[in-house]
Amino acid sequence: MLSGVLSSARAVQVNIAIMRIFTRLRSFLVMESSLSDRISKLEDGTNKLFKVVFERLDSIEDEAPILKPNRKKIGLKSRN
Repeated sequence: MLSGVLSSARAVQVNIAIMRIFTRLRSFLVMESSLSDRISKLEDGTNKLFKVVFERLDSIEDEAPILKPNRKKIGLKSRN
């Protein structure tokens, strides 16, 4: 406020710098809110997609064949 009242060259430069900072802060605020909207839309889309994927995985799991308990197992053998 004082830089707006004073008439020295330094006060004018300070006043200009303050105005530039406020306009930059306003643009950051607008950019942040638009990014927030984009992120929330992205979250909604991925939540819907994951819901569909997990529902389909559950349905596949229900249709999976039941393996015999005495089948020959594959893979590495543990030392017990």
